Amino acid sequence: MKITNVRACQPLTPESPDDWRTSMGQILVAVDTDLGVTGYGVGGGGFAGIHVVQSVLRDVLLGQDPNQIESLWSAMYDATLAFGQKGIVLMAMSGVDLALWDARGKCERRSISELLGGAKQTRLPTYITVWDNVALAKVADRSHQGFKLHLGEQSPLDESVDEFADRIAAELREARRLIGPDRELMADAWMKWSRTAAEAVIERIDDVQLSWLEEPLPLDDEAGYKALVALGTVPIAGGEHEYTSASFQRLVERKLHSVLQPDVNWVGGLTELIRIYELAAQHDDIRVCPHRGAELWSLHAIAALDLQPLAESGRPWMGWVDGQPPILDGWIEVPDRPGFGAAIDESTLKTYAAPQFADHWQSRR
Repeated sequence: MKITNVRACQPLTPESPDDWRTSMGQILVAVDTDLGVTGYGVGGGGFAGIHVVQSVLRDVLLGQDPNQIESLWSAMYDATLAFGQKGIVLMAMSGVDLALWDARGKCERRSISELLGGAKQTRLPTYITVWDNVALAKVADRSHQGFKLHLGEQSPLDESVDEFADRIAAELREARRLIGPDRELMADAWMKWSRTAAEAVIERIDDVQLSWLEEPLPLDDEAGYKALVALGTVPIAGGEHEYTSASFQRLVERKLHSVLQPDVNWVGGLTELIRIYELAAQHDDIRVCPHRGAELWSLHAIAALDLQPLAESGRPWMGWVDGQPPILDGWIEVPDRPGFGAAIDESTLKTYAAPQFADHWQSRR
């Protein structure tokens, strides 16, 4: 089997956020083969990501055997080393890598979880992010097995650190009351807090049973993260905005996070997510919980590789991906269809207007 074309487009998502998550958002990548098998994957980077695919990555892959996924990943990484390593290039590579895995699964007529050794369980618990306790109260029934409260705000200038920490601690206690004692509760500060504020909050929430505090500090504050992890009170999570397993190796070696949260559509694809799971398996105190894990692209890896599975709900605006299993009563079923189990109807697919990229998507070899 040989690769005959690599195509990319940005599907229209009218309900997606009006920010970088759309302008630099999800792209669909297709890898066509001479056997008529097409693999699909989702990456990121918007039109810039599409440009990376069509101007660099496509030329690396044409004529190659799509089953040689690890060597093809290395070839793509080497071809973009001078300007890649992180950011948009890795987002684009992620979509290509996932499409290669999808093609392999379809060719072998096996699901991705089967390719990874088989699902340890085919029904996984899920969690959802909510933006305040008012929203949490509306869903705090059995709709999910865990909940994450988004607390991404800086301490106002007219509020002292103690006042800020008292207020955040009160919000978390109320969240715990709403969901009860038997389900996971997390908090996401979205890189907005200071180290002093984070430490003050952590001092006040021993009774909350927080599964993790996510990205409390700016990503480059390594000293701050190391100090928070060293407290040993609340697990510190992050990695959603990191790229490649090498970055996660640094996080682990420097003891900057207790919970790793790679996004398979950004980090470098399934190939890198597997490597991150292998890295975490060497450490008893490291947990992996992929960003947007309930989407098909991470779901199979969680089922096959995760000893403490928990799948985060995905992007509701990704309606053009048919085959995405629903979340029912806080659980999601892992599909057993070949590949990831995604069905893409190209005949009805609508894309954002960019004629040069639209023409590229339509051109098959």
